[in-house]
Amino acid sequence: MSASLDAMEDEDRSAHLAVVGLACRLPGAANAAEFWSNLAGGVESITFFGPDGQPCAEPPTERAVGEAVPAFGLVTDADRFDAEAFGVSPQEALMLDPQHRVFLECAREALEDAGYDPARYRGAIGVYAGGSETDYLSALRARRDLLAGASDWQLRLATGVDFLTSRVAYKLGLRGPAVTVQTACSTSLVAIHLAAQALLAGDCDLALAGGASVHVPPRFGHFSEGGPLSPDGRCRAFDARAQGTVGSNGAGIVVLKRLADALEDGDTIRAVLRGTAVNNDAAGKIGFTAPSVEGQSRVIETALHAAGVDPASISYLEAHGTGTRLGDPIEVAALTKAFGAREPRSCWLGSVKTNIGHTDAAAGVAGFIKAVLALEHGKLPPSLNFDRPNPEIDFEHGPFRVNTELRDWDTGGHPRRAGVSSLGIGGTNAHAVLEEAPTLPAPERSRTPQLLVLSAHGPASLTRAVERLGGHLRAHPEAELGDVAWTLQMGRTAHKHRTFAVGQDTAEVLRALSEQDGTPNAEARERQVVFMFPGHGGQHVGMGRELYGSQPAFREAVDACRAHLTPLLGFDLGTVLHPEPTDAAALEQASARMGEFVTGQLSVFVIEYAVARLWKRWGVQPAAVVGHSLGAYAAATVAGVFRLEDALRLVLERSRILASLPAGAMLAVPLPESELAPLLQGGLALAAVNGPAQCAVSGPVAEIEALQARLTARGVESRLLRIPGAGHSPLVEPSLAEFTARVQRVERRAPQLPWISDRTGVAVTAEEAVDPAYWAAHLRHTVRFGDALDTLFAGPPGVFLEVGPGRTLATLARQNPGADPHLTVATLPHPSDNTSDAVSALTAAGRLWSAGVAISWQGLHGGALRRRVPLPTYPFERQRYLVEAPTTIATGVCPAIHSTVAPPPDTGALEVPELPEDELGRRVAIAFAEVLGLARVGLHDNFFALGGDSLMAAQVIARLRPHVAAPLKVKALFRAPTVARLTRFIAESSPA
Repeated sequence: MSASLDAMEDEDRSAHLAVVGLACRLPGAANAAEFWSNLAGGVESITFFGPDGQPCAEPPTERAVGEAVPAFGLVTDADRFDAEAFGVSPQEALMLDPQHRVFLECAREALEDAGYDPARYRGAIGVYAGGSETDYLSALRARRDLLAGASDWQLRLATGVDFLTSRVAYKLGLRGPAVTVQTACSTSLVAIHLAAQALLAGDCDLALAGGASVHVPPRFGHFSEGGPLSPDGRCRAFDARAQGTVGSNGAGIVVLKRLADALEDGDTIRAVLRGTAVNNDAAGKIGFTAPSVEGQSRVIETALHAAGVDPASISYLEAHGTGTRLGDPIEVAALTKAFGAREPRSCWLGSVKTNIGHTDAAAGVAGFIKAVLALEHGKLPPSLNFDRPNPEIDFEHGPFRVNTELRDWDTGGHPRRAGVSSLGIGGTNAHAVLEEAPTLPAPERSRTPQLLVLSAHGPASLTRAVERLGGHLRAHPEAELGDVAWTLQMGRTAHKHRTFAVGQDTAEVLRALSEQDGTPNAEARERQVVFMFPGHGGQHVGMGRELYGSQPAFREAVDACRAHLTPLLGFDLGTVLHPEPTDAAALEQASARMGEFVTGQLSVFVIEYAVARLWKRWGVQPAAVVGHSLGAYAAATVAGVFRLEDALRLVLERSRILASLPAGAMLAVPLPESELAPLLQGGLALAAVNGPAQCAVSGPVAEIEALQARLTARGVESRLLRIPGAGHSPLVEPSLAEFTARVQRVERRAPQLPWISDRTGVAVTAEEAVDPAYWAAHLRHTVRFGDALDTLFAGPPGVFLEVGPGRTLATLARQNPGADPHLTVATLPHPSDNTSDAVSALTAAGRLWSAGVAISWQGLHGGALRRRVPLPTYPFERQRYLVEAPTTIATGVCPAIHSTVAPPPDTGALEVPELPEDELGRRVAIAFAEVLGLARVGLHDNFFALGGDSLMAAQVIARLRPHVAAPLKVKALFRAPTVARLTRFIAESSPA
């Protein structure tokens, strides 16, 4: 039974921590889900090897003293790494110890599992961990010929355990403490203790803690009588036949946070860490490597005291449990002493080493993660290879018994609690007390559509990310989509290859994910956004209804407009925009009023203004604005020319003028201006030129109908617009003086951002913006939106966002000859489209984000409370990077690994840059490529963006110095980091 939140609030939680994320790579398990499956299934994940060094099904016969034991717990793909995912060059990836690479990937997975992107997290993230001593540095030194002249200092940086945590901090951008811990087998549980203390002291706000032990190829141990290794490669913890453990690779990391913060921030809490302790046996034992009952019992007692729990409340103990004849009895004796008098056989005992072997520096965190997973699932997995108790252990009268089967973790209604021990050779002991997570109120199901975003470093990784998310949602249909969306938005780094899905429920999202055709999108890049405000014609009852209900920014803007207009109109515009859907009479009245010129134009302006406010709340600020006819008033308001109340009065006056004109109409004609102009006679006028062959004609109804008939006879399909008036025609001329006077009475200011005129096609000047005559001419003369688009399209690739009802301007922009490098997006659906306006707006947000436009996810969620939930982590695209020592290749003592060094990354789908034609440029390009370990480097590729660092920069300069006359220093490469720029720098610096 989980501890209730109310019960936890009755005690002091300030010293409690939450486990909010985790990741592991352990024998037989690439992740925590696979690890739990193996634990629950009683799987022994040790690989046995035959005389040829190849894996075999049968365990080895018992080895004699001094013989190698050919058994090891392997981590899949330990020799492979996704270098691109961490901005690492192939050369650096080859030098990095596999232990560092596995730990680095685990660190990223753990943060993603917790739902945190370091770039967005405002607090300090610390990392506490340690690793094992490996032989990789020796291998690198023996094969220095493969490493393009790397210095010994570079090799030590790439392999030294000292740099395990600082490399993670550097690559992931963690600002908190980065502390490497070394206490032998207890390293990772000691790291968890130190991380816990750092959180409680305020040194950091989120902490990664764990360890890694990765040997590639695996390192077989040798059997010795009374030593730590089992002669047959099996760990039999607490069993009568126990003779030792077996070596293994592994890495694990947990993410810790102060419990109160985790509850406040909506984190998924996997377990509560109530208390930890660390000590040393000191001299009170028979030898340096011997364990001590006194030291071990004391650390457990200290941890229980720190946790504030009665030992009798601990119902499971994850022991160090190495299966040694001396160690197991001493450990159980220490546990018994620490737990004191309690009911015999009342606490279950187990050791993860019976499943995966001894992962050395990662052993403590492996046991910790096992206990966390058991608490989460409410089940106790079996400890393996236990048949008869070790006769030196008194299980019959003590409080412990070994759990040998998967069982429900029944505590009689009390919170489930577990202890975790890890004991280091040399006497550094660590113990942690865990409790199951508190029961939280069920999240409120989202009633609105959600935007789910995914990104990756390349198209293949993105495809895999889509597949993995789809699989997760199918496996967890109960997942709250709002929380899933929030976690993907806030808890993942945005990479250059992006996609998204929008849906009201899981089924819709799965359908959207499955319908993606796999065609690579353009890479995301920084883009400026242009707001395009449409004119009259897209108005309809109900536009923006869902946004009004779900988005505070939209609702606030609409309500502000309603408050200004109600006294002027004599009725609430909200009854026209959003009448009660079930009230037939209200709907009929709203439809009638929406068809009126005044109400229709005001409704369009209000929705445009509200959508603009919504986009700003979503973090999208326009770099420029442009309007079409009526839309120019919304553009000017957003640009700061008019106050909202003044803009509403001007739109009201303008619409009343147009409504008072003789019956008029507007006709869209797909002809160039030069062909259409000769056809305009009488009262007809060219109202708009929207593109090379997109025009609109305005005039009296009868003359418009006659023109349409003539065009039809010529085979030209024209279309009447949903605008009951004849703006931009001679019919408005009698009213221009009155309108000029109206504009004169309102405050006018210079634009605060570029506003492109739909009358002149160029930026509106400060003088024009405040001149009432400009606005009168705007009402009368031709709209030249095509010219405005030409001006805007001449700039760098951007996003042209239609801000208002319908898709008219987005369509016009797409049809413009200059549209190709730009993205055009509409916010709201066409009146005849039954797409939800919330889905349409979120789809627009997804398209902007996919193109590289930053979105404020907090603004998009409109203040709704969201939680971070576990989701599939990044799908690494690993390639093999490994240098093998010559002796390993020659003798074949260790398991066979079939290639010495990874081939260069596959560039089959990429265009390989050509080498520069001039000699100096070729030398620079070759130096870049050799030091980075790449086949070729392009003229404009940035050395540091490709994974270079200051040490590599020194190597490049050293290669170039013999071939250039100018004195060349390393700082030259920092100033000129591309082949082209460095070549030019050298040429300009050389004596004539």
